[in-house]
Amino acid sequence: MNNSKGVKPFGFKDKLGYLLGDLGNDFSFIFSSSFLMLFYTKVWGIPASIVGILFLVSRFLDAFTDIGMGTIIDKSTPTKDGKFRPWIKRVALPISIMTFLMFQSGLSGASMTVKIIVMFATYILWGSFCYTAINIPYGSMASAITDVPEERAILSTWRSMGANIASVIVNSLVPLFIYYTDASGNQLVSGTNFTIVAGLFSLCSFLCYIGCFKLTTERVKFEKKDNNNKEKVSFFKNFGLILKNRALLAMIACSIVLLLSQLTVGTMNQYLFADYFKNIGALSVYSAAALPISLVLVTFLAKLSGKVGKKEIGTISMIFTGALYFLVFVLRVRNPWVYVSITVLATVGISAFNMLIWANITDIIDYQEVLTGKRDDATIYGVYSFSRKIGQALAGGFGGFILTFIGYNSASATQTVAVTESIYTVSTILPGICYIGIGLILAFAYPLSRKVVEENSAKLAKIHKSKAV
Repeated sequence: MNNSKGVKPFGFKDKLGYLLGDLGNDFSFIFSSSFLMLFYTKVWGIPASIVGILFLVSRFLDAFTDIGMGTIIDKSTPTKDGKFRPWIKRVALPISIMTFLMFQSGLSGASMTVKIIVMFATYILWGSFCYTAINIPYGSMASAITDVPEERAILSTWRSMGANIASVIVNSLVPLFIYYTDASGNQLVSGTNFTIVAGLFSLCSFLCYIGCFKLTTERVKFEKKDNNNKEKVSFFKNFGLILKNRALLAMIACSIVLLLSQLTVGTMNQYLFADYFKNIGALSVYSAAALPISLVLVTFLAKLSGKVGKKEIGTISMIFTGALYFLVFVLRVRNPWVYVSITVLATVGISAFNMLIWANITDIIDYQEVLTGKRDDATIYGVYSFSRKIGQALAGGFGGFILTFIGYNSASATQTVAVTESIYTVSTILPGICYIGIGLILAFAYPLSRKVVEENSAKLAKIHKSKAV
């Protein structure tokens, strides 16, 4: 691998292009994650238990497709457009089409057998194949856009900005279009509007992917594989080498705990603000706070990480966040705005860690090359991507299990005091434990401090320079 000469320097176009890539991803992913269950149950009338089986089957397939796609990319020969960017162009149209096909309200009158077959086919093609085929190269390409740690941190923050923008657009606007009120005042879902929104998001995703392809540049060129080389490394041996990467294992543990906490709290907040605080408007304010926080952090976080270190910032921010949740647990806050004020402050710590997490992955990829002498960008990203899906799968049913365990009665307009108090307890003590746990994993198990990252960068620069001679 070496840095290509005569290529325009890293700049604003790369940052904007990388932001557009995650914006395109999340117009599809967040829309599906937040509203697909609603579409299947409310528009198609499919039992939630069958939808749950679908999600379980697809996560099982992801174990093979995520890691398999990473292996395919790592073994592929780079083209004039680079090693990763070509996949963005190849898959942009298929994933956009599959996003649209999942939300076809015209099938609502079909037989249950037909709807279940179509549901399984479209969701698995979308998630386990198309989304994997574009997300793995997209996530891996940061290490090819630049090999400067500070610039990789900048890409990570801009990527997180793309996700936050998509989240605000999807979660705030979609309900306005898909719900309508009948003559009796009931809130109903419009299947037709669901399909229209899916079409608009599919088009937006496609345009964002093309923007990502056009605006980014792969500066770090990878050596072509010698296909005549008789030394073959099996998939399982390669996978075994990757799993010896202590930094990767620590970050996988952090991500699983992070997603378990964030997604479960996201579920519990719906009930916390409705049943405990009885103020759903406060939840809207809380949800909207992530974007301005990210806008502020993006202005200085990358530079700060270069001086302090990504591990160091992550450790401090997670312990700080966990401590704030323990504080609201002890205080048993009754005023929703006091609660929002404290937890929005905690969101600063969560956002700081999230905005740097992808830069940590590029550091881990470098660490793997230092350890083994092999560059396995996409394979490592595939392993990490699958680990995040484990966290998503665990969190998917955890909130419902907790609500059942504490005795939540969905048929009742009001809940007992014991139930609402339990909702508050879970919503505060769970993130408190999880975030402090992440901070401790980073502090004691994750080896890539600022000093180690700089040493690895210097080692690789020396290795690549000797190869280029």
